[in-house]
Amino acid sequence: MATKLKETIILGIDPGTIIMGYGLIIIKGKNMELIHYGVLHLSKYHDHAMKLKTIFEKTLHLIDNYHPDHLAIEAPFFGKNVQSMLKLGRAQGVAMAAGLYRGIPIFEYSPKKIKQSITGNGNASKEQVARMMQTLLNIGELPKDLDATDGLAAAVCHHFQGAKAVEGGKAYTGWKAFLTDNPDRVK
Repeated sequence: MATKLKETIILGIDPGTIIMGYGLIIIKGKNMELIHYGVLHLSKYHDHAMKLKTIFEKTLHLIDNYHPDHLAIEAPFFGKNVQSMLKLGRAQGVAMAAGLYRGIPIFEYSPKKIKQSITGNGNASKEQVARMMQTLLNIGELPKDLDATDGLAAAVCHHFQGAKAVEGGKAYTGWKAFLTDNPDRVK
């Protein structure tokens, strides 16, 4: 009698307040396959709170439809514009909250770690990452918005890391663990 290979579904998210990229992959033994990927356009919402609500709802929708085992998310990079950082951090936070709400372990990776994992170069361009996703996952035509392949890259990075927290990646199984590790994010 043949034993069934363990399957793991990973949801990857590239958070944003204009465009959120997402991608789902399934791991069957040593094989990795594309399930679905896309973007959530948020520019039509002028109210930041409505954007956050939409991100939360879309993430819950993806979780409820595809039942991922893990959620891999790109951490905000530190830029000079504090307002942009704050908005991006909120977008990441509500996506993480949706995963935590459904009891899914969250794994956070820096943009540099994702690029390094996918292309071998931590300073790779979005186009280089997209082309690697195209090759690794047999994607025909690349999407117009490369945020979609960035979301996939977070999921693939997580798979390449052995589905465990490593340097540059952090795992959270609940709010308590997240807050303990990030006391400066609570006011």
